[in-house]
Amino acid sequence: MKFLKAFGQFWYDFIIGDDWKIAVAVVLSLVVLFAAMTAGLFGDTGLTLLGGALIVVAFSISLAIDVRPKKR
Repeated sequence: MKFLKAFGQFWYDFIIGDDWKIAVAVVLSLVVLFAAMTAGLFGDTGLTLLGGALIVVAFSISLAIDVRPKKR
């Protein structure tokens, strides 16, 4: 049982890490890419560019949320 708990903690720390917002953004980006792929909206190059753009936008939003001034 101790092994299973340690195994689960490792994967949680590996995937979530310090910022859960980035992990959620990556999962949402992959869902959007999968939907675009199954719908046949883009070719390989289009999907690659869309995926890169989604990750950059998601990271930028997460960074903007983290550095905004706190309200007192």
